[in-house]
Parts: sequence; C-alpha cells; structure tokens
Amino acid sequence: MPLQNRVTPFGEILALPGRGLLCGNRGILHDDHRRIVRFSQCRRWIACALEYREIRRTPMTPHTWTELFFLDEATAFSAGHRPCAECRRADYNRYKAMWEGVHGDPVSADVIDRRLQADRGGVRRKRTYEANLQDLPDGTFVALNGDALLVWDAHLYTWSDAGYTTRRPRQRTRDVEVLTPHCTVAILAAGYRPLVHPSASPLLRPSSDR
Repeated sequence: MPLQNRVTPFGEILALPGRGLLCGNRGILHDDHRRIVRFSQCRRWIACALEYREIRRTPMTPHTWTELFFLDEATAFSAGHRPCAECRRADYNRYKAMWEGVHGDPVSADVIDRRLQADRGGVRRKRTYEANLQDLPDGTFVALNGDALLVWDAHLYTWSDAGYTTRRPRQRTRDVEVLTPHCTVAILAAGYRPLVHPSASPLLRPSSDR
C-alpha cells in the first residue's frame, strides 16, 4: 500500500503508486503512524530534488517533515509550490529572477511564499480562475471534466501519477479553469520552462480532436 504522500495538480495529497521526478515539503503533515493529519503546516511550499548531497531519508519518519512527491515540476507548480532555494538553487534563482522581472522589485523567498499562499487559496479549497486556453503558457495546468491537463506545445496532456496518458489538441478558443497559481503562470509566460515528465511526448496518440 503506497503512502499518502503523492501530490496531484489539484494540490491534493493522495496514496498513489507513482513517485515522480521531484519531492517537496509543506512541513510536518503526518503523525507517528505515518498518516496524513494536516494539509499544510507552513506557508513555505517548496519542490525539491529527489537526491541531494547523498542525504538519505526514510519517508514520513515521525517528527520530521513529510516527503511529498510530484510527477514533475509542472505538477508541483500547479499545486502551489516553488523551487527549493537550497537543493535546486539554480532553478530557484531562475524563478526568482523572472519573478522580479514580471512582478516588480527584488524579492525574498518569503515575499514569493506569501504571494503563492494568497494565489493558491485556502487550506482545503484550491483557488482557481478562468482564462482563455490559447493565452496560457506551456507548463500550465487546467481542469476539464474532472481531469488535470497539462498545456504543452500544441496539446493538452492528461495527468496521472505514473505519467501523462493521452493528449488532445488545444481548442482554438475556449475558457478553461486554471489550476496553476496566477503568479506562477506569469513566470511561465515570461519563459520559465518547467521540468516535465518524459511521457509528455509528441509520440503519444491523440485521444480526440474535440
């Protein structure tokens, strides 16, 4: 039975078998029996490398931070996380530089975290908004008929914990529900290309042309 520590683009923490390409941190979310008892403990939601300085951890060890896992960076962004400033310093610096170019004056990690917290909404209810699909940059997640779909190049890729399963072409004009926080969508629009799982490939067969 997998642990309840896989994060979806909706920000949910579920027990799913796929581990993904990144791990993350929202504080101590589990009890002594490795059960999730809270959704978040802190404002600082980060996305980390799976390996760093040969550090070895046992997932969900009591009284230490809960290891969360994301399919890829685009998933972590959709859930409301940002790059870790320690284990992913180059990615954090790139994200921060683009943030300052888009949102204004030089900022600290705390300023970024406060804005992300506001944009992702309440503890249990994710804040979303509507936008035209053609206006969204690559790496954004949208919701359609209960599925989370990655916007990437000319297609939408259906998310699963093990990888992207199907693709469909983007609609020419359509308003959609956007899952990725507004402030991070602006960073993606500025040119940040997130790490995306290799299953998001042009080789996938289109599911439909609708």
